[in-house]
Amino acid sequence: MDELPLPETTSGTGSEQIFTGQGVSPGVARGLVCVLASDDEEPPVWNIEAEDISSELSRFETALLTTRQQILDMQARISEAIGARDAGIFDAHLLVVDDCTLLEEVKRIIEIEHFNIEHIFFKVAMRYARTLSEIDDPYLRERALDINDVMRRVLRNLMGKASRSLDHLTEPHIIIAKDLTPSETVTMDRDLVLGFATDAGGRTSHTAIMASSLNIPAIVGLHDITSQLRTGDHILLDGYAGKLYRNPSEQTLWEYGTVEIRREAVQESLFQLRDTPSKTRDGKHIILSANIELPQDLEVVLDNGAEGIGLYRTEFFYLNKEAPPSEDEQHENYRLFAEAVKPHSLIVRTLDIGGDKLIDSVHSISEANPFLGWRAIRFCIEQPQIFKPQLRAILRASAHGKVSIMYPMISGLAELKQANAILEECRQELRAEGIPFNESMPVGAMIEIPSAALTSDQLIHEVDFFSIGTNDLIQYTIAVDRLNERISNLYVPTHPAVLRLIRTVTTASRGAGKWTGLCGEIAGDITLTPMLIGLGVDELSVGAGILPRVKRAIQSLESVECEAFVEELMKLDDAAEIQRLCTEMAATHYPELFE
Repeated sequence: MDELPLPETTSGTGSEQIFTGQGVSPGVARGLVCVLASDDEEPPVWNIEAEDISSELSRFETALLTTRQQILDMQARISEAIGARDAGIFDAHLLVVDDCTLLEEVKRIIEIEHFNIEHIFFKVAMRYARTLSEIDDPYLRERALDINDVMRRVLRNLMGKASRSLDHLTEPHIIIAKDLTPSETVTMDRDLVLGFATDAGGRTSHTAIMASSLNIPAIVGLHDITSQLRTGDHILLDGYAGKLYRNPSEQTLWEYGTVEIRREAVQESLFQLRDTPSKTRDGKHIILSANIELPQDLEVVLDNGAEGIGLYRTEFFYLNKEAPPSEDEQHENYRLFAEAVKPHSLIVRTLDIGGDKLIDSVHSISEANPFLGWRAIRFCIEQPQIFKPQLRAILRASAHGKVSIMYPMISGLAELKQANAILEECRQELRAEGIPFNESMPVGAMIEIPSAALTSDQLIHEVDFFSIGTNDLIQYTIAVDRLNERISNLYVPTHPAVLRLIRTVTTASRGAGKWTGLCGEIAGDITLTPMLIGLGVDELSVGAGILPRVKRAIQSLESVECEAFVEELMKLDDAAEIQRLCTEMAATHYPELFE
């Protein structure tokens, strides 16, 4: 990689421009830009002879061993510097290096195509990363960056190249890049890096997590900021609101000076909320739990005072495996989570694959329209050899804590009865084997499809609770693929149809004396908290990092007022107007969260 030129100094004069992305690490930074060159060029390609395959594979194995040691060394340094939890992020990188499926695919293809190992490895790794990047689940989608990070490190080791570096910097700058890998983020010199902003990335990326842990203000998802800015530009970066100002005006600088003081006070007050109840001002308890994927996420869940885990996504446990995890492997995993969150609840979502979540070890069939295809509960019902070990593992874990189970993508009563029948088979088997489990373990259904919402008064008699997965419910209701940039503006959670469906579900469960949770992304959107409380949602499951903000929102509201507010919203037919009123009400009751 060519060295970057030394930053040019500019006066910062010129008209102010504002760019908006996602703020992922709080803080405000002001200074000069350093645009980091891209690291995404393809490696060279050439033909090799059959007799050269062995030496190419030997080079590959050496590069993998070197990469593995580099990752382990980095883990050790990070663990010492900022803690084992953050160092655990690189466990995912080690999984890539040790991934037998990926490595066997590289070996298979080189023997067929006879190209150099750099090219073959790049092609296979990019295919894996591309599959993950197209997943609708933001957490799994961000794992594509982990694969890319490892891929670049392996390629550099194969080609004898140095990584792109900030060693040339002699004074503090704000880094602008297409994207940054977690390893690049953690090796930044905090004395020279004031903050960073990237074209790509999301809130759940490991880069974002590392930036937050290192207290580096950061914005991601700015799309084309690398083409908009140049080295030497003067900017102000707001990691709270996700705003980047080029040539900030004197007025902007003055406003941020006063706002930053208030924000620091708000952050301190949010930290104090950890052990306070998640109740509205008139005493209604809204269970506030966390979404989770990996064991290393547990610490941040507990640190932020979550009332258990409202959504444990189990798909990551199946990724990049030659065969599905065994019942015993799964049981140990679920038991770990159940014991960690005692006395609170762990709600495990059964395997949700197919559609945008293709996992080679269990599902490799290509479909013309996978979002409407053989996925989630449909797949599991027809694959009992995969479904039953998971059900048995969850049942066994229920002996160690307050465990619940929920089925994804239920479309109607017949599917729900089929799933419950298989669950009962598992109960009978465990009884016969003398294996303990909670006989009254709660069972829930995820409401993600309009047909399930519209028949929720029938479904509720087969389960103990509902959990509304609004990411899919909104997508299916409005017929909008939110990953399609051409129509993503139509993906609006305040569409009147969405409100009506949510209310239909909460009314059905409440009428049966049961409860309804909500675990989509809107659960963590504090502009919509008044609406969700007013619609009758009893539980919100959110990303652990934003849990204190949602708790403050809940504690600032009255449930009776929220219910009256929703009655007025239900009379409206304009999604934008509903969103405006929601934002207005939220800003009125907790304005400090919108600074």
